[in-house]
Amino acid sequence: MESDSEILTAVAERVASEAADLVRDAYESMLTGTTVTVDTKTSETDVVTAVDTASERLVRERLAELRPGEPVLGEEEGADGAVRSSGGVTWVVDPIDGTVNFLYGLPWFAVSVAAQIDGVSVAGAVVEPVSRRHWTATRGKGAWLDGRPLRVSEPAGLDVALLATGFAYRPERRARQAEFAAKLLGRVRDLRRQGSAALDLCAVGAGWVDAYVEHGLNRWDWAAGALVAAEAGAVVTLPGEDSALGPDAVLAAAPSIADPLRITLLECGVDRV
Repeated sequence: MESDSEILTAVAERVASEAADLVRDAYESMLTGTTVTVDTKTSETDVVTAVDTASERLVRERLAELRPGEPVLGEEEGADGAVRSSGGVTWVVDPIDGTVNFLYGLPWFAVSVAAQIDGVSVAGAVVEPVSRRHWTATRGKGAWLDGRPLRVSEPAGLDVALLATGFAYRPERRARQAEFAAKLLGRVRDLRRQGSAALDLCAVGAGWVDAYVEHGLNRWDWAAGALVAAEAGAVVTLPGEDSALGPDAVLAAAPSIADPLRITLLECGVDRV
């Protein structure tokens, strides 16, 4: 018999998949010349499209049908009710994680849906519209890519570790992050910057990269992906859990490099990003 968390995972995957279908149709239309309405949020580089809005609206409508009465926290429409803090479920939604990639036609973006209880992710799904890959995780049960169990990598040291990262929308913070990344580059195998936090976290879970670090993420950016990484065996640090890394740092790393990586990040000035 399925546990409550497994049922939540199935719901997350179902609604994320339906939203991904919508996003994929819009993406394919855009590639053939259809214009997508674009607006900005915190800066000129922080964009939102009409497809983001439509995707989130679909997720909210489907969750209202499948899980009536449970509040939703989404990137585009915020919270539609009090986020529960006493054992109830809150859904956390990123309708397109990697909107800039989507807008440029770069197929590295995803729909992310997670169920949280008391702020902790217990179920999640990250679905890629273009590749149709489904990343899922259930707390205490494991993580999967299209039904295949995931396990993190085991790099022998930082010098052979491949790291993923991301940069902020605001130029002043992006400059600090670039300075930090330049220092880090000399201590690891290489860095990757792919433009979707959710997918970078999933990549840690799959062993496609050995670690991921970024500042300034919102809850919807990491709610599902961080669970995938953790359930695949990664050591995961979320915002507020390690003040030395900075108040808004997210770190996911293969256990074999987690401790030396943290020390190296501090030596490279991660706390000043």
